[in-house]
Amino acid sequence: MLLGVSRSAIRFNALAGFRTCTRATQTRAISTTSRVQWSTPLTTLGAQAKATKATEPPAPLPILPSPAVGRWLMASSVLVLGIIVVGGVTRLTESGLSITEWRPITGILPPLSHDDWIVEFDKYKATPEFKLMNHSISLEDFKSIFYMEWGHRVLGRLIGLVFVGPLVYFAVRKQIPSSMTLRMSGLALLIGAQGALGWYMVKSGLEDSLMETPGAVPRVSQYRLASHLGMAFLLYLGMFGTGMAVIKDYKYANGAKWSGSSGRINRILSNPLLKSFKRQSWAITCLVFLTALSGAFVAGLDAGLLYNEFPLMGGRLAPPADELFSPAYAKNEDKSDTWWRNIFENPTTVQFDHRVLATTTYFATAALYLQTFRPALRAALPPLTLVATKAAFAMANIQVALGISTLLYLVPVSLAAAHQAGSVMLLSAMAHLLITMRRPGAAARAWRTLKQAATNSKKT
Repeated sequence: MLLGVSRSAIRFNALAGFRTCTRATQTRAISTTSRVQWSTPLTTLGAQAKATKATEPPAPLPILPSPAVGRWLMASSVLVLGIIVVGGVTRLTESGLSITEWRPITGILPPLSHDDWIVEFDKYKATPEFKLMNHSISLEDFKSIFYMEWGHRVLGRLIGLVFVGPLVYFAVRKQIPSSMTLRMSGLALLIGAQGALGWYMVKSGLEDSLMETPGAVPRVSQYRLASHLGMAFLLYLGMFGTGMAVIKDYKYANGAKWSGSSGRINRILSNPLLKSFKRQSWAITCLVFLTALSGAFVAGLDAGLLYNEFPLMGGRLAPPADELFSPAYAKNEDKSDTWWRNIFENPTTVQFDHRVLATTTYFATAALYLQTFRPALRAALPPLTLVATKAAFAMANIQVALGISTLLYLVPVSLAAAHQAGSVMLLSAMAHLLITMRRPGAAARAWRTLKQAATNSKKT
């Protein structure tokens, strides 16, 4: 009996256990089915997103121009510097009006025979410059001034080829970003516009109306000369500044220090002392540019041949007011244009303005340099910024010495050409100073981050 009860109990317990297990299995199945039915859309989307993310290639890095791009731009800027100096010598030797036509294509060849030279000489004989000033020059004298102007024009064409050819190559090979391609294309158009502006300037010195103006001297318009020189400065700065930035960005992307500093760039650039210093540097750069443009007016009016002394002008700091603002230069009946015409057309006023601007520029550069001796500012500025500030002040001293010497020695060609080149070098020094405080480009930052991550992964 006891055995029978035990067997019955065993059967009952086994049956109960089987039913419990069956119910649990059904419950889990129902639960699983329910969970799948309710969460299938979200699960599918999540799985698809993960799969897509896993199979997608990483986002391509922005294009980082190579040092070859920077060297190309720097070489182009050197050529522009060269043509600025050659243009100055062309003006100083009074050669700029020797070629009376603008032939962008065929003009690249000089006269090749004696008859060709006679034809060109006859064209020059019809100009006001020959009739009023050079009526006694020989054919050989004409050849010397012709070759000077011809060399200036050929160098301009060479700059166009040297700049546009590599630009097309780098753009087609995708070695420069599209934004840079657009900027450089703008500079290429500016080169063409510079050639047209140069002819427009020369044309102003070939007008027959000069023969009818009493006391007129055959020379190009000082307004057009200043525009021509100013555009050359812009071309130079565009090439030089971009080339420097490309080279520095490439070095930074490959692990070099930013402007010689190991600190965090954002923290350095956000320092109020550096921000103030940078604003002052921009202001002085603009002042240097303005002073150089005023020098074009001095050259265009031969104002450097007046008051060949420094710092006085006729024994005083400034000429008399009636000489600075002479009503003889006014053209309106009411004389309302007296003040601005004297500023741009009176040789005495033009020289005085250039002196004031040059002196202001020098002392502003000196003040900027002296600020770097303040301990707080010295600690805030990157090391290369300190070096660039010293270089800019040194160049300012050289430029002032060249300017004063040019004035005292009655504008000799060598000193005047060096003075014009000095203005470009001072602009270069200020541009370099600003670049040392420039944040690296986005492409350089992205490449540096990637390379640092790769280096760290190798170490681990």
